[in-house]
Amino acid sequence: MVTLDDIKAAQKRLAGVTFHTPLIPCPKAAGVEAYFKPESLQPIGSFKIRGAYNCIAAMPEAQRAQGVIAYSSGNHAQGVAYAARLLGLKAVIVMPNNAPKVKVEATQGYGAEVVFYDPATQKREEVAARLMQGQNWTLVPPFNDPYVIAGQGTIGLEIYEDLPEVELALVPVGGGGLLSGIATALKSLKPSIKVIGVEPELAADAQESFRSGKIVEITAAQAGRTIADGTRTLSLGDLTFAQIRHYVDDIITVSEAEIRDAVRRLALNAKLTIEPSGALTYAAFLHHQPELPKASKVVMVLSGGNIEPELLKELL
Repeated sequence: MVTLDDIKAAQKRLAGVTFHTPLIPCPKAAGVEAYFKPESLQPIGSFKIRGAYNCIAAMPEAQRAQGVIAYSSGNHAQGVAYAARLLGLKAVIVMPNNAPKVKVEATQGYGAEVVFYDPATQKREEVAARLMQGQNWTLVPPFNDPYVIAGQGTIGLEIYEDLPEVELALVPVGGGGLLSGIATALKSLKPSIKVIGVEPELAADAQESFRSGKIVEITAAQAGRTIADGTRTLSLGDLTFAQIRHYVDDIITVSEAEIRDAVRRLALNAKLTIEPSGALTYAAFLHHQPELPKASKVVMVLSGGNIEPELLKELL
């Protein structure tokens, strides 16, 4: 299990690399003191730089000098590519051929080599394993890794530092690295805080896993139905599932229409450009109040802002 000490160690590694993102008041919060934590302000436009950099920086120098490889639909890809560039390393990223163009171009722009695969017929883990044959590259997992989880958990440290009175934290969930890290940090600092995960109802494997007590896997076709491309993972990992079961209070789902509405309102009312995966928490806050614990001080983690310009135009 990842501990609070692991997350504090990650925070030290990330000093000078990531931003301590601010808490921005949520407009029209109907009597509730609610805040956004926009990880879209990170250098790569997503929280993923936290876990990726922490994982790579924690490796022995001789090991990481051989190069790193990762698989991702976009934001983890950028995190690994950006971290590798900072550390002067070779990075190879396996990305689905339907990944958002803006994320592919950014990953390549950071100097990584991108290898595409077809998610309908291939598994990214198998593609990465094949590429690693004969190489000494180290795999940087997108979520199911203690250093990745600890890196994402630094968001929880920042939330508590800025608002120790926080009563409820809403966190997007795909593979579970972000949710498990933040929940571990917040619950370790203040056990009374409620931590709720939010995922699309069209890719609700995390909710089903949480409520059934066992990891549930969905198909790539099922996951691909949601507009929230950052949550198109097929299942939680064994490490993230263990942390989530121990620290998270519940996982709820939101509809595609609610996600679209949240992206639009964030842009027009809060002046924040947020991708669909990042807007999950605001969708829950707007449309699922009866399912949320009663709280007077709420923080919504907005996990990223790497949205395709054409999609943003459509949603607006």
